[in-house]
Amino acid sequence: MKKPWLSWFVKLGAIAGLTSVILVMLLSQPRIFFAMAKDGLLPKAVSKIHPKFGTPWITTIITGVIVACAAATIPISVAGELTSIGTLFAFAVVSAGVFYLRITQPEVERPFRTPFVYFTAPMGVISAVFLMLTLPFDTWLRLVVWMAIGLVIYFVYGRHHSLLGNAKVQEKVALGDLLE
Repeated sequence: MKKPWLSWFVKLGAIAGLTSVILVMLLSQPRIFFAMAKDGLLPKAVSKIHPKFGTPWITTIITGVIVACAAATIPISVAGELTSIGTLFAFAVVSAGVFYLRITQPEVERPFRTPFVYFTAPMGVISAVFLMLTLPFDTWLRLVVWMAIGLVIYFVYGRHHSLLGNAKVQEKVALGDLLE
């Protein structure tokens, strides 16, 4: 039995969900680019902070232009699928990383401890991958292509320019202070 009146609630939820993801991305992506520029993975020119607002203004403008162009050209269904697979992939990688570090470096002091990490982290990976598997093949293809482009850029440019990547183990702690 169909209930057409419920479709308005689903649409409202989708709009609210996409809006929140877009706002989070527009706030976080410029800061990720800023951190990458401070490390040498992007040109230093984009690591400038606005004198009045204290925000990474160049990367904010770049991100805004890219998002505006994408919004004008990419169908919303494709944008939603790309957002889903990107977010789920990031969640799976972070969950796997937390699990890996907990096993390989248990002595490291952590300001936040994941509850039931030996259950939570693997289930985070499994649930994210399971949800990713429900996405269409073309979404997977786009993910693989973007990952390949990112890896090529990293190995051709970023690997040789990264301050952290080129630092000796003893210098990494001092560089961590420099990059903050």
